[in-house]
Amino acid sequence: MVMGPDTRRGEPGSARADRVRTAARLMSGWVALLWVLEIVDVATGNALDRFGIVPRVPSELVNIVPAAFIHFGFAHLVANTVPLLILGFLAALGGIRRFLAVCALIIVVGGLGVWLVSPAHSNTAGASGVVFGLFGFLVVSGFVERRPLGILVGVLVAAVWGASVLGGIAPAQSGVSWQGHLFGLMAGVAAAFLFRRREAGDDPPLR
Repeated sequence: MVMGPDTRRGEPGSARADRVRTAARLMSGWVALLWVLEIVDVATGNALDRFGIVPRVPSELVNIVPAAFIHFGFAHLVANTVPLLILGFLAALGGIRRFLAVCALIIVVGGLGVWLVSPAHSNTAGASGVVFGLFGFLVVSGFVERRPLGILVGVLVAAVWGASVLGGIAPAQSGVSWQGHLFGLMAGVAAAFLFRRREAGDDPPLR
């Protein structure tokens, strides 16, 4: 039997590099889309703001998904850009299909929470619900899956954004959708259980 070089040794590193590149491209594209939409919104006299969620109006249920991509001005978008980029990148490293499922759950649950309990005649939009959901997912998933690296990431994420998250779900804040933040956070925690890896080394494929 002739033995050739063991090329398998290079596969894990290559897979990790592919995972990092894919996660980076996905989140860069997501954030770029948010900025393009806000530029269009401003250029059209805030025409996209109508895709926000007005509570308890049945026709507004169709805006649950679009509302997560619309912002009320560049200051609103800037506040969400960095945390969405970083938290989304970290979450996407665990596999793109799982990441998309997590984000879908966060967007739907967070949007429904806004629709159900936000003040009447208010209009709610923005990616902050996704940010809070990804925060909850990252903080909890490592403990749920008993992965040391995931636990470390969760602890670091909690240390950096924990105070902001606690402030963001406080009902006393005026002009801030604590409802979307709270329901997004709850959905992210739920997603950590619903979409957990069955084994510590079982990374879902990126495709």
